[in-house]
Amino acid sequence: MVRAFDLLGNVAIVNFPLDYKLNEKKKFAVKILNSNKSIKTVLEKSGKIKGRLRTPETKYLAGEKTKEVLYRENGCVFRFNVDKVYFSPRLSNDRLEVASNIKKNEKVLVMFAGAAPFSIVITKISGAKVSSNEINRIANKYGRLNVELNKVKNKVEFWDGDIKRIAKKKNEKFDVIVMPRPQLKDSFLEQAFSFSKKLTRIFYYDFCEVGKEKDVVEKIKSEAKKFRKKIKILRVKKAGEIAPYKIRLRVDFKVL
Repeated sequence: MVRAFDLLGNVAIVNFPLDYKLNEKKKFAVKILNSNKSIKTVLEKSGKIKGRLRTPETKYLAGEKTKEVLYRENGCVFRFNVDKVYFSPRLSNDRLEVASNIKKNEKVLVMFAGAAPFSIVITKISGAKVSSNEINRIANKYGRLNVELNKVKNKVEFWDGDIKRIAKKKNEKFDVIVMPRPQLKDSFLEQAFSFSKKLTRIFYYDFCEVGKEKDVVEKIKSEAKKFRKKIKILRVKKAGEIAPYKIRLRVDFKVL
């Protein structure tokens, strides 16, 4: 049974159970349109988020035939194509919370920035300058557009490309590093540590099964030891469910 859907601006994205037939999906889509006048398009989430670029797959069901959305949160506005750019509205509160813990004079790096939601919310809330890194070229185009839309062009610097390559070229240090990682085997903590200094705070995202949160913390500690960094865990927070018995976890820690 379908109980909820993700809402991105005027677009609703529904994740149907496997046993739903196409005519049932279309009936449900029309029901959404009729009961929510602000929704103009209904899409079906049709595949898993794939690869380093985190691109999802959706299928059109009803309403206006578009996959480009204009989404608002935390006093900011974001434009992107749902099939070309990964964007999680469920991280809205997290973006606000992280931004609220950053000061204006701090230097911030956002890795895996996508269309720049973390980068923009952080600079809008805190006033801090942000370096925004993303490997997806289309996401970077939308990120630059969103910076213009939110009038923070002078506050966000874009680092396009693979952070592993960038880390070998740049020798910058940051006060805060935000890592809203996709589901990848590589932790990318080696790169984060290379951009860190004493007292750098890192907001690290990972995915795990319910009850295995300690495994993520131990992985971070092991990586820190491997790269000769002393750290202090500040907070371990569940940042939403992504599947039955599987959660997104945020671990906040400080480099000592």
